[in-house]
Amino acid sequence: MNRNGDLNANNDNLANSNDNGRMTQLARKMKTYNQLYSKIISFENLILAYKKARKGKTKKNYVREFEENLAYNIKTLYEELKDQNYKPKPLKNFVLRDPKTRRISVSNFRDRIVHHALCNIIEPIFDKTFIYDSCANRKRKGTLFALNRFEKFQRKVTHNLSKEGFYLKADIKHYFQNVNRDILIKIISRKIKDERVLNLIKLILDNFDSERGMPLGNLTSQFFANVYLNELDFFVKHRLKTKYYLRYVDDFVILNSSKEQLEIWKEYIDTFLKEKLILELHPEKSNINSLSKGIDFIGFRNFYYFRLVRKRNINKIILKIEDYKKGILSQEKFLEIFQGWNAYIIWADCKILINNLLHEITYYS
Repeated sequence: MNRNGDLNANNDNLANSNDNGRMTQLARKMKTYNQLYSKIISFENLILAYKKARKGKTKKNYVREFEENLAYNIKTLYEELKDQNYKPKPLKNFVLRDPKTRRISVSNFRDRIVHHALCNIIEPIFDKTFIYDSCANRKRKGTLFALNRFEKFQRKVTHNLSKEGFYLKADIKHYFQNVNRDILIKIISRKIKDERVLNLIKLILDNFDSERGMPLGNLTSQFFANVYLNELDFFVKHRLKTKYYLRYVDDFVILNSSKEQLEIWKEYIDTFLKEKLILELHPEKSNINSLSKGIDFIGFRNFYYFRLVRKRNINKIILKIEDYKKGILSQEKFLEIFQGWNAYIIWADCKILINNLLHEITYYS
């Protein structure tokens, strides 16, 4: 049988297997947790959550107001949670254009404390179930981890850059807006059996002016995003049995020496997302191509021997420099932005670019 015939035969066997049975078996092996609510609402955890929520925001008026009567505010929050009459305040929405338009929803400070309190307890439980190469919003993971893993995978697939390799680069269409909250709760309830915790999660999720989706800007949304797409991770790794798969929020890449195999996997993934998670691949941002042509991933253009910053990320910092020159941004705020940007793009091959920008900033200052 030829190579394509082998691929088709293997994938026909996959299609005929029982997905639901396998997922049920996996679910049964998972350890479940009861009696978590008391840990979440304990004074010790609420104080820790308050410290995390205020980090980097100590000068904000809403933090100072909360701290003016800190003991009372923490105790009041505890009592509301204990009596289960806690209600989150309405989200504050604003539009961010960088360059695509996104609606950011910000929770009240006391609600952010609840979010941290919840994540302090349940995040470690779920993190144990995540695949190694789920890279975003996790301890000891992140951008550099993902870039290093991608480089390692690229060398494996191309036999140390000596042969041709291919990638499937995809993202999920309007991911945060389209998360099905009922499905998310069912996924969470496989492990969390404490009804009070589930009710708290529902309160947080339903504090959003839409029948589906999660607000961009919440700590819990970042965490739940990984919980929801962990279903996809398991499908790709354990059902499709791909070796070289990376996911960063709703962007993911699969590397393989066969373009035909990637095309087959893409169809299976799209079907899985539609049937199991009520999501779909973005038709314009889900493509298969040669690794030698470079791949746009996590803000960089990644080539065999070098890495470049995306033009839109360069344009963003140039706009911030112009705002600084015009006095729209204070020196303190601008330096905070530039240091963050520099810490991000330092992993690219762009020393000349950085030196030119530093020269311009220094000259103006």
